[in-house]
Amino acid sequence: MLFLARSIDGITGGNISVANAYLTDVSTDVNRSKNFGKMVISSNLGFIVGPALAGILGATIYQEILPVLAALFLSLVTLIVIVFALKESKPQSMVITNQIPENKSIRKVFAQECKECYQAPNPKKLRFKDVFKLKHISFLLVLYFFIFLGFNIFYTSFPIYAVDGLKWSVIELGVFYAVLSGIMVLVQGPVLRKALKIFSEEKLVIMGSIILGTNFILFVSNNDIFIYVAAVLFAIGNGLMWPSFLSILSKTAGNAYQGFIQGVASSFGSLASIVGLIIGGLLYSFIGGYTFLFSAGIIFVVFIMSFKLLKL
Repeated sequence: MLFLARSIDGITGGNISVANAYLTDVSTDVNRSKNFGKMVISSNLGFIVGPALAGILGATIYQEILPVLAALFLSLVTLIVIVFALKESKPQSMVITNQIPENKSIRKVFAQECKECYQAPNPKKLRFKDVFKLKHISFLLVLYFFIFLGFNIFYTSFPIYAVDGLKWSVIELGVFYAVLSGIMVLVQGPVLRKALKIFSEEKLVIMGSIILGTNFILFVSNNDIFIYVAAVLFAIGNGLMWPSFLSILSKTAGNAYQGFIQGVASSFGSLASIVGLIIGGLLYSFIGGYTFLFSAGIIFVVFIMSFKLLKL
């Protein structure tokens, strides 16, 4: 039943691509990175509140039943908000005639005034392989894959490393993730807004990736101080890089193919997650905490490749 539930969750996971495409539709070049930062902040807040709420509800006599019911209730609330409160980002209407009638007309009196219409975009329908023919998209998808690959090798290894190598309790691990998410919220909010006034999105991806690569090296240490320094660098690097990268991807995709390309990018991320989780588990079983060096190496590759963004 658990695997079935996770399978259904994976099948419906495409809503992230739709959300990214919607956010692009309602954003401008000026506020796109800020809006993606806000979306990531919302996600991180969920990672803070969600585990805490699940722990509180799970501590009752109903154990795991209440957290599941709470998740179901929140999903229903989300569905209701989407249906009744989320407006269409691109209302479209087709041109019936080549000439637009004058706005001032007697027909307005009889509620028959013609409104200005416009031709709905009808680009060539893309197939999966056609995405890689679009300018710069293939390069960005490769970056997307490597970023997710590096992260997921770390995500697989660190919880085991925290318990096995650092001898942390579940509470200490929860505190660590809460601190990490809290710092990320701070970075992706006011820090990112100020950084965008000084640096371009492309430069923020470069800066964020080098900081991320450095933080993964520090995770090899058994010292709690170094681990929390690494957490701060993780939050700064990810907070600067990821919203900026999503903004670059959305601008490069353009309005016509936004949803399709966001979906393909999410597929690349999912593939990297599968590969990263498997590789991370295998590596940790052989070399333990040194697995983080592989994450660092992959993100350093992202750092080197990111210089090409300056030429896009």
